[in-house]
Amino acid sequence: MDFRDLEYFAAVAAHGHLGRAAETLGLSTAALSKSLRRLEGFAEAKLVKRTPKGVEITSVGQALLSHVRQLRVAQTDLQREVHDLAHGRAGHLRIGTGPATAENTLPTACARLLNEAPKVILNVIVSNNDLMVPDLRNGNLDVVVNFIPQYPYHDLVQELLWNDEFVVYASATHRLAGRKRVALAELVQERWSATAASAFLTWQSLHQEFAKASLPAPQIVLVSESVLLRHRAVAATNLLGLAPRRSIEAAPAGIRLSMVPVKELNQPRRVGVFYRKGGYLSPSGRRFVEILKETAREFAMEDG
Repeated sequence: MDFRDLEYFAAVAAHGHLGRAAETLGLSTAALSKSLRRLEGFAEAKLVKRTPKGVEITSVGQALLSHVRQLRVAQTDLQREVHDLAHGRAGHLRIGTGPATAENTLPTACARLLNEAPKVILNVIVSNNDLMVPDLRNGNLDVVVNFIPQYPYHDLVQELLWNDEFVVYASATHRLAGRKRVALAELVQERWSATAASAFLTWQSLHQEFAKASLPAPQIVLVSESVLLRHRAVAATNLLGLAPRRSIEAAPAGIRLSMVPVKELNQPRRVGVFYRKGGYLSPSGRRFVEILKETAREFAMEDG
């Protein structure tokens, strides 16, 4: 099997048309058809089915296509490993993280790595697991630092860094600040600040708890992925928010926040670092994981 034939087949699958795929690849349609026949001969099965609009990928073709994607990731891993070894350097580390971790714990870990390895290049994206985990699987990210879902990913290594929880919070001058216990019904008239995507399941749970208690849905008036923006807005208004306890405790000086104890809305949150099982992780990536663990232990000692 020729790897070029696999790449050509992937192009046919992407375009759904031999002519358009051939044009993209800089080949004649005849040459691309010959490549496809070669691959079908190796597979001993039809990989595409002709249609009036182009071609459709058969079930055998879909199975082969999934392996082509895996081969691409493996090839990229090999190229990066050889490059790192040849140049004697740690290379380029691509990190995905959630908003709360990006503004609290991650800067400390990144700073330590950059001080240890000045030639390392870090690229950090802030998003959510729904987008970052596929990028990790496809080799577009090296590590992800974010919450561990209830059902862990079977194909990824997931190392627990610390346990946290989502809690309700308000400004230090809010009418509910300082209370030892707040009933869910007392929140009906409150307005909320919310994250757009990174804590979607937590906000879904909030709505479910209100519905379960036959209460009107919470009124959300500020939506942003920026933790700092939400914290500042809550501190300066009568809004309520939901956020990891650690991010509230680590709020900058001058942002006076108070946690509001609402038992029904406390949500456990496990934060960890993910990377691909069996995938290439550069020396800088391995060291970054170690630094994250060290940082987590230090935070645990401070909390204790």
